[in-house]
Amino acid sequence: MKVGHIQTLKVNRISDYGLYLIDEQEQEVLLPNRYVSLENAVGDQIEVFVYHDSEDRLVATTDKPLITEGKVASLKVVDKNIHGAFLDWGLKGKDLFLPNRNQQGGVVAGRSYVVWMYVDNITGRCVATMKLKPYIDNEIITVKPQQKVDILIASESPIGYRAIINSRHWGMLYKNQIFQSVKVGDRFEGYVRRITDDNRIDLTLRQEGYDGVAASAESLYKLLNDNGGRLGVGDNSSPERIHAYTQMSKKVFKRAVGILLKRGDITTDGDSIELKK
Repeated sequence: MKVGHIQTLKVNRISDYGLYLIDEQEQEVLLPNRYVSLENAVGDQIEVFVYHDSEDRLVATTDKPLITEGKVASLKVVDKNIHGAFLDWGLKGKDLFLPNRNQQGGVVAGRSYVVWMYVDNITGRCVATMKLKPYIDNEIITVKPQQKVDILIASESPIGYRAIINSRHWGMLYKNQIFQSVKVGDRFEGYVRRITDDNRIDLTLRQEGYDGVAASAESLYKLLNDNGGRLGVGDNSSPERIHAYTQMSKKVFKRAVGILLKRGDITTDGDSIELKK
């Protein structure tokens, strides 16, 4: 029974309180009635998240949490007491505990913070920590250039945003290569741009190479359809105007236009582009 994880368990028996599910070792956990359908039967396989409820009982839920064991997320503080803070992790009636010892600089109710979740060895409960150093590092790199990765924006600097890659590594997203709104706590699907000799990882939100240009062309085609078949930008437009209309750099925009022209999907006069009728 993996506490803090989403897993598929089998219905073992039905009670007045809900369904009792078992894992491969035949350990049981209750799925309360509020998550149960009348169609559920003994032998069914159900995907659930297992955790301890507010009364410290091991329970299952079909709700999907915002974080699981061994992962990072930006979570909002909903309450505090003398022992620590409580975070909204997407589960009804139970918040994620962030002990005082796991905080850095204190926290403020209503604000969101980037945390890692682990299962406490003594209590078996899910716990959050803001101290990421033991879990996030670049000593042994497990990603490669051009790879698609999960990116969580952790902090901002004058040159860009420090990000957590796949809940495992640190990376940098430079402001001069960003063509959309970005803020701390945002999560994106991005790409590894390059890995330096000293294991620094540079990131991009846009896929590079032909596949990236092809994806941009499809985005531009959809944008045209959504705007009545015409956009008031073209090769002669300024980079700022192109970005305002398309959220693309001028370089990417021109390549995307080139693909659509080659396919015969659009026409252009240099100042605008239109879908062919």
